[in-house]
Amino acid sequence: MSFNAEKEMDVASPCVRNCCLNADDVCLGCFRHIDEILAWTSYKSKEKITVINNCQQRRIVIQEKHD
Repeated sequence: MSFNAEKEMDVASPCVRNCCLNADDVCLGCFRHIDEILAWTSYKSKEKITVINNCQQRRIVIQEKHD
């Protein structure tokens, strides 16, 4: 038996159950692009963390546009 140092950790979905896509197909609840939402369950942990980081950046940009 071998130890897997890259063991997958569970990364929770950023979904807040407030789904509404903007003109760029980005959800205004979690700020994921529709493609990221659809592929979420197939992503590895590192990919999910990258998506979450991208969502945080999108949220900032979108909110700055509306201010």
